Amino acid sequence: MSRRARLPLTIAGLLLTVQAQAFLPTPAELVITGALALDNKADAGLNNNIKPNSSSNKDIADHPRTNTNTSGVDNNVSHIVASNTKAEQLLASWREQAKTENLAQHTTWRRLLYFFDDQKNLIGKKKDTSLVDDASFFLSEKGAQDSGAELDALLVALAEELALTHNTVVKDNTANNSVLCRFPARVQWLTDTLNIDKTSWQAECPELDEWMQKLAPEQLSIMFAEEYLDNPISAFAHTLLRIDSKASVADPSQIHHAYALNYTVDGDPNDSFPVYAIKSMTGLYDNAIEIDPYPEKLAKYLQDDERDAWTYQLNLTPSEVQQIMLHVWETKRLDLPYYFTTDNCASEVLRLIDVVRPQQHLLSRLPYAVVPSDVIQLLNEEDLLANPRYTPADNTVRQAALNQAKAAAKLGYQPLTKEAAQEIKSAERNPASSMSADSKTIRNLPIVAANNNPIDRHPLQMAQIGVGQRGDNNYIDVGVRAGFHDTLDRAAGFSQFFNLEGLAATLRLYDKDDNNSNYKQPDSVVLQNFTLLRGRSFNPVNSAQQGKTWGVSVEATRVNDGSQQDGTDHLVGSVGYETGWSWAFGTPNAGTGEMPPQLCYTLLSGTGQAGRGINKGFRVGAGVNAGCRYQINNQLRAQADLQLPYWYHGSSDESNARGHYWQPVSTLGLQYDIDKKQALRINANYEWQDRIDANDDLQLSYRRYF
Repeated sequence: MSRRARLPLTIAGLLLTVQAQAFLPTPAELVITGALALDNKADAGLNNNIKPNSSSNKDIADHPRTNTNTSGVDNNVSHIVASNTKAEQLLASWREQAKTENLAQHTTWRRLLYFFDDQKNLIGKKKDTSLVDDASFFLSEKGAQDSGAELDALLVALAEELALTHNTVVKDNTANNSVLCRFPARVQWLTDTLNIDKTSWQAECPELDEWMQKLAPEQLSIMFAEEYLDNPISAFAHTLLRIDSKASVADPSQIHHAYALNYTVDGDPNDSFPVYAIKSMTGLYDNAIEIDPYPEKLAKYLQDDERDAWTYQLNLTPSEVQQIMLHVWETKRLDLPYYFTTDNCASEVLRLIDVVRPQQHLLSRLPYAVVPSDVIQLLNEEDLLANPRYTPADNTVRQAALNQAKAAAKLGYQPLTKEAAQEIKSAERNPASSMSADSKTIRNLPIVAANNNPIDRHPLQMAQIGVGQRGDNNYIDVGVRAGFHDTLDRAAGFSQFFNLEGLAATLRLYDKDDNNSNYKQPDSVVLQNFTLLRGRSFNPVNSAQQGKTWGVSVEATRVNDGSQQDGTDHLVGSVGYETGWSWAFGTPNAGTGEMPPQLCYTLLSGTGQAGRGINKGFRVGAGVNAGCRYQINNQLRAQADLQLPYWYHGSSDESNARGHYWQPVSTLGLQYDIDKKQALRINANYEWQDRIDANDDLQLSYRRYF
């Protein structure tokens, strides 16, 4: 039967139904079902890919009838029929245009659906499958695997919305469930791309409208909170988005008019740290998208953790800001796996920008591990950052006051007693802060920005090649470090005395003299060191910095076994922990909240090592590590360190083997920065032990940061 033949019969059937039920309540859904078909059977596959909307399967409230006059129903039916005809025509046109422009494979469309076509990964993401496995995120049953099916399903849904737009009963009862309410970002992109008249729909979305009115997004900024070693989860810094309204755009200090969009891990606080870390690294926790008043989040970093913050306005157009927020609305309740190194607070910022800037492919520009400071530098390179603002943490504000008081005392203006200095340093007694007491505004403090703008830091990856001599053996070292920074590296862009290294390895190639058999030579190629993690957190006791000074190391390294006569070096697994005190000396940069530039420390240490080559296969040690780091100028730094461990192997029946002994090691390091990405370093070690075959080690290396 043709379409033209079916329509009169449909209308006649409806009129007969109305006559028969003139005095009975008529469900509006029955009225609609007879006319709202969009000729589904004639168009094969039109609705095959569409899952029923929960709201469309519910009985809509009965529409009471008060008399037998059917003229109102006739008008309603004719409205629906006319709408159907128009919707069918538009749907055919939309489909043709979408096919011609291949919109199903458009970068933006696939990113809206969480297809990661160009993201590097090590966790087995499939490019032909969406990262989202939540059925409610798709209209089509095949949407997670087929972006074309999802596009067609949205086109059909929009056509149905158009047919229903004049039926007030349906419209009122499907508020918030319309595709225009559920997926506003997708609809926005599709209507813009196909030049669809948006006034054709009249769906009501009170929840979405209320959410957008509450946030009132006019501008987005990215906030960077520096690394915080005293909380391992925050050791690699943090980024979040600041959502500004008109009021906070006009005056950025009015933070109570702004919100924070924070992407974080939805971890179990009852899990132990090792379990928490493993789950965070392997995606066993879900993500959490938090939207909170900006002052609450800022206070956590400035006051609780005492971390300086840098905020940069994102160079996005108003329409891009609105589209990002609509996309956040679509995704904010999704349970996606959180991966600490690849899908984290930093990668999410790039992903959101990629949604509205498909030509830039920001996320694919970074290595497998996405680090907040790398994101800041990338956005800066792409000219996406503007108006940097520095907000000092509470300890920085106190340090600035302490610096000023010490400078005044040195010039003889006002003496500074120990009690007065302690009053300034104490977080309990000195409530100094960048935030006002009511947390509504950022105070305009006369503090010069510290030298910790992440834009200025060296790249985190580093490769080195060095030449050296150990005892009578010459060698070449080749090494690489995935990140981050040690105390001799170029300091600009990092918090003072920052020291954290991870995933570093060094191969040593010895120049063997086969004609000389007077001494035992090492193997030609050896693994000199593999560092999983090594770091120290310095909180000088004479500064306003809160917290203890401590360090940790987990590595495989070559050590000289001093228990046996003429012992040689062996590769061992080593785990160490240090805790103690540090002091800052010298004159800090004027007007800043920086600590003095020189640092000395004394640490109590404990270390356990195991390896087949050493006596008994293990040794444990305890002792003292002491040293100083000296900033000669902006390009040259030196560090001296003395380790005094006392090692114990256990009792031994061998006459020449010692079960316990001292083995002091002195180290001197010097680094000169050629530029931001290149440096020269000298390392010299000496082991004060007469039972090893080589006491001294001297090396010159070239370091390239990338």
